[in-house]
This record gives sequence, structure tokens and C-alpha cells, in this order.
Amino acid sequence: MVRRRVRIRFRKQGDLRLIGHRDLVRAWERLFRRAGVGVRMSEGFHPKPRMSFPSALAMGVSGADEVLEVELVDDADAEGLAARLQRHAPQGLAVTAAELRPAGEPSAQARRVAFEFPVPPERAAGLAARIERWQAQGSHEIERGEGRKPVDLGNFVERIELADGLLRMQIRVTRQGTARPRELLELLGLEDLEQRGFYLTRTAVELET
Repeated sequence: MVRRRVRIRFRKQGDLRLIGHRDLVRAWERLFRRAGVGVRMSEGFHPKPRMSFPSALAMGVSGADEVLEVELVDDADAEGLAARLQRHAPQGLAVTAAELRPAGEPSAQARRVAFEFPVPPERAAGLAARIERWQAQGSHEIERGEGRKPVDLGNFVERIELADGLLRMQIRVTRQGTARPRELLELLGLEDLEQRGFYLTRTAVELET
């Protein structure tokens, strides 16, 4: 049996950014049903739609170019599928592209993600100095819980900079782990800004080729 897998690009924005990954999965399940798109199910006592997200998006984070892969029951025209899904999409979810993937191709794996975070002018000068210290240091170890090995965020952060009032972060994703953008906000003394209404946006999910 040939499995028809489609890669979908979408945006998660507005109030929809306030839902977590599990709720986003359920939103997609409802969207496929409303659009009349047959999704292949897993086997077993509790079958689930065969969907995968190369990198889950945390609650409260907006996504400008997210990725979902799904196995369909029937063949589908990719361009027509994107338009069909968009007609039924809830507010805050925008389907931007759909691409039928070659049979037998491995599922998508994230290799790099990028984030932006707005920084008010009164915090910019101090942040620039902290970024300079960050870049001068060779190690940035943090604890992620009792009994777990410390994680060196420096192994994963490829770029961090302040430009045009935005903190931009480029982060490697590996099978050994990755850095979380909120960990970087905390190290840079910006974690309080989320409580003031500022929020992260993931601007890119780059896949392994």
C-alpha cells in the first residue's frame, strides 16, 4: 500500500498562539474533518491520525512558518488541498502551502529554528551589553531539573542578536536536544516582558534535506 504524505506549511497567530501543542493537534483533527479530508489512522485500540510536527510549538508562541506532515487516505492535489483547508480553518490558523511528498521519503526532521522577540527601547542598551557577554563566554550551562545533566545552551545557539528592536535567535535542533527560546530570554534578563504582553514568534522551521 502506497502512503500519500503531504507536507503542510501554516501560520499559528493571534489568539490561537495561546493554545498548547496538544490543543493544536486537536484543532488540526477537527479541520481535516470539516474539510472532508480523509486522514490515515494508526492501528491498535486507540487509533490516532497519522500526523507529525517536526518541532512542537510552545503555548504562547506565535508561528510564522510552521510545518505539519500528514498521511492521507486518498490521493490529493496539493494546491487544491491547501485552499480547501483554508476555507475551513479557524481564526488564527492560516494554511499557506501543501506539498505532496515522494513515496518512501522519511518523515521531516527539524534541523534549525529561528525566533524573534520584541524589545522595548528602554531595555535595548542593557540587552546589547548582555549579548556581548554571551558571545564572549564559551559555555552557558543551565539546569533542567533535579537529577538531570546540565545543558550547555551554547552548543545549540548559532546566532543571537538585537536589530531593529527585535531579539533574533537562531537555534540548532539535534537528536541530542536543543535550546528553548524562553531559556535564552531568562539568561538575558527578558523573561518579565512576556508578562507585559510581549511574545515570541517562531519565524522559521528549517528541515533536514
